[in-house]
Amino acid sequence: MSEVAPAPSLTVEEPPTWEDEIDQEATAKGWMPGESASDYVADTCKALPERKEVDDDPAEWLMMQRPTEDEAAVLRMGVPKLCPELMKTVEKALDGKASRSYSDGTYKVKANPGTADDAIGPGTYRAKGDLEDCYWERTSKGGDIIDNSFATSAQEITVTIRASDGQFTTRDCGIWKPVK
Repeated sequence: MSEVAPAPSLTVEEPPTWEDEIDQEATAKGWMPGESASDYVADTCKALPERKEVDDDPAEWLMMQRPTEDEAAVLRMGVPKLCPELMKTVEKALDGKASRSYSDGTYKVKANPGTADDAIGPGTYRAKGDLEDCYWERTSKGGDIIDNSFATSAQEITVTIRASDGQFTTRDCGIWKPVK
C-alpha cells in the first residue's frame, strides 16, 4: 500500500474584528497611547443605555465625562461600528449640545456654559419631586438679588434665568433640568 501525501493545508486569515480595526487605527493615529481604544468604545456603548435606565440623560452624562480629543476621535470612529444607534447621542455630547441638569451650588450665568462645573446657561429650569426647604436665587453680576424664593414644601418649581443675570444659587431643591 502506498502512502498518500497529506493535502496541502490552506491558511485562511480571519478578517480583523471591529476591536482590531479600532485599536489599529487609534495606534496609527497616536490616539490614547497605552490604552485600549476598543475597550473605551465598548464601555461607552454599554454605559449610555445604562444611564437612560436610571433616568439620566445619556448625552449629558457623556458630556460631563469630558472626553479628551483622543477619546472623542475614538468614539467617532468606533461607535458607528459597535453601537451605531447611539451615534446621535455621542455627537450631541461631543459637540457640547447636551442639555444639562444642576444640583446644589452657585453657578455663573454664561451664554455657553459647556461642561464648566460652575456655569449655567440662560433658560428656564424646573425642579420636581418632594421638595422641602428649597431655596433659590438669581443675582446680578454685582451680587444683588434679582429674584429669590424659599419653598417649605413644593412638588415643582420653575425658574427662568436671564442672560443678564450674574449667578444662580440653589439649595435643597433637588435637580434642576432645562424645560424643553
